Amino acid sequence: MRPIGPATLCPCGSDQPYDACCGLAHGGQPAATAQALMRSRYAAYTLGLIDYLVATTLPAQQTQLDVPAMTKWSQESHWLGLELEAATKSKADRAQVTFTAHWADPDGTRHQHRERSDFLRHKGQWYFIDPNHRSAIRRNTPCPCGSGKKFKRCCGA
Repeated sequence: MRPIGPATLCPCGSDQPYDACCGLAHGGQPAATAQALMRSRYAAYTLGLIDYLVATTLPAQQTQLDVPAMTKWSQESHWLGLELEAATKSKADRAQVTFTAHWADPDGTRHQHRERSDFLRHKGQWYFIDPNHRSAIRRNTPCPCGSGKKFKRCCGA
């Protein structure tokens, strides 16, 4: 983890101290909303908290993550900011967050990535649904949230 002081502003851009913002989630307190989870995941990238990124990805997708690539991107990037554009709740346990993340490569080349991410709340905890691994989820497969229902009758409804 990259060092950050308790009074330091949170890297997520909330204008709150880290310890009162994403530091709570990084310390084990579940994010209250999908938007709070999105902020804490961005902050985790800036701080090199790869274990947190894995733990807050939908459990059925965690083994498919490219952890070495995530670690390299986190460590080699200069993080420039996060813009949250919209957060919508489609169901009690489903939400989407539209955001743009800004960063620069070691050579100074600037980038931005805009995405509308899906989130699922299961057993009181919000999880990020990685869009790179959706193809494994089919209508009649067990739902990745762990409910025991078919995807079409649960999160796919």
